[in-house]
Amino acid sequence: MSDINPFPITKRWPAKHPERLQLYSLPTPNGVKVSIMLEEIGLPYEAHLIDIGKNETWTPEFLSLNPNGKIPAILDPAGPDGKPLALFESGAILLYLAEKCGKFLPKDPSLRYETIQWVFFQMASVGPMFGQLGFFHKFAGREYEDKRPFERYQKESKRLLGVLEERLQGRDWIIGSEYTIADISLLGWVRNLIGFYEARDVVEFDNFPLVGQWLERGLARPAVQRGINIPAR
Repeated sequence: MSDINPFPITKRWPAKHPERLQLYSLPTPNGVKVSIMLEEIGLPYEAHLIDIGKNETWTPEFLSLNPNGKIPAILDPAGPDGKPLALFESGAILLYLAEKCGKFLPKDPSLRYETIQWVFFQMASVGPMFGQLGFFHKFAGREYEDKRPFERYQKESKRLLGVLEERLQGRDWIIGSEYTIADISLLGWVRNLIGFYEARDVVEFDNFPLVGQWLERGLARPAVQRGINIPAR
């Protein structure tokens, strides 16, 4: 086990348990991907709340871990070859944790890459589009007189829900009968879309019953219930 104290982020957010994986996050749709995963795999970790409302991601200490200034990020004292590993980008962290613990990523090569492609689908499409819809529907963007941006993201979000609806035909989970990091990557975003963003009617969510059933199954998992509230605000 290597010492993580040389990492600047530990000066602002000291580790009470430096032998554990350190999570720097906030319970946003991106942040909860990692907290849900950590709860699912049962790996001991310590969570640090990063307050984006106070611009804490732009402090020198946080930027030393993620130069892009976004949550979540992790610092694993027991990284590859026993050396500490600092890692950002939620999709990359999901892959790392899945491979580290041998869980929620199929061992079959074809299914493994199929799972990874759906994680990338979330990262490249669902997250950006749902996030923009939230901005133009609930936040400052709703004051814009030009409604074309809102209409664009509304239409695209509905299309993406349709992609998920089609994918879930005959499947309990994104990859089939097996719950994977593909599901973990998507749960927080779909939950946020109809919850925090209050866009259920805007995207006609009830027209996607399989997505709704999948979301209920996911949110019923005890680890998901815990993970969506970590770190506690």
